[in-house]
Amino acid sequence: MEEIKIQTGSPASRHKKNLLFVLLLSGAYMVAEVIGGFITQSLALMADAAHMLTDVVGLLLAFIAIKIGERKADVSKTFGYYRTEILAAVINAVVLLGISLYVLYEAYQRFQNPPAVQSKTMLIVAGIGLVVNLIGMMILRKDSEGSLNMKGAYFEVLSDMLTSVGVMIAGVIMLTTGWYYADPIISAVIGLLIFPRTWRLLKEAINVLLEGTPKDVDIHQLRQSLEKIPGVEGVHDLHVWSLTSSVNAMSAHIVKDKETGQNQLLKTLTEVTTGNFKISHTTFQIEEGYEEQEVHL
Repeated sequence: MEEIKIQTGSPASRHKKNLLFVLLLSGAYMVAEVIGGFITQSLALMADAAHMLTDVVGLLLAFIAIKIGERKADVSKTFGYYRTEILAAVINAVVLLGISLYVLYEAYQRFQNPPAVQSKTMLIVAGIGLVVNLIGMMILRKDSEGSLNMKGAYFEVLSDMLTSVGVMIAGVIMLTTGWYYADPIISAVIGLLIFPRTWRLLKEAINVLLEGTPKDVDIHQLRQSLEKIPGVEGVHDLHVWSLTSSVNAMSAHIVKDKETGQNQLLKTLTEVTTGNFKISHTTFQIEEGYEEQEVHL
């Protein structure tokens, strides 16, 4: 039996300073936008303000999850606290979906009787929000590639950027034509645009929680690579799962022949697995002339 220690710190923890900066930037603008939304009576701007509010909460949740995830493993949490980041990603996705549904409902209500909107003030507030969100996106975009938690934070900012663009489009239409139906229509479009990315994020996060096979590991190719190693007669009970984004683990039962030494075989198995696949934690059970009653995969 041999184990490879997990790397210290998740991918998200290496980008927490960027996340904190975006959190503070978004929080400062959120106060101004919430006030602006109520003053102008614009649903599109209020939707933007609501998204910014959820952004701040979501970013804060992501930051707290990173801090918790950095805690060392102990006897009660032998794998550490990595999963808190995945839970944060799930909560962020659920909140975004809920907000989108609420915006669609409000858009339907306002489409029936659109109120007058202070378009000029709405444009100014939305323009400032667009700049803030673009800065946040540029900071978080690269960080989001290796972490579902950071991807959730990035999607929070991205959704609010789309909302700001929509608000500005609606503002220009209402300012130049006085057609106030633009406000609920643009709001509905924004709500629909947020759904696909958020749904994919939710599916990825749930797959981690269900200990599904990571999408960046081909389990069939992994099995074939292990079976080709000299001395290996069979592989069974092969499991691959994620502790958090980009931190994958695996376990397998290896049936060996009588001639091959166990220590050398363990060394080769570990090198093949960690060298050719995105797996950082391995556990192998070596068997010789032993067959279990129940075999999985």
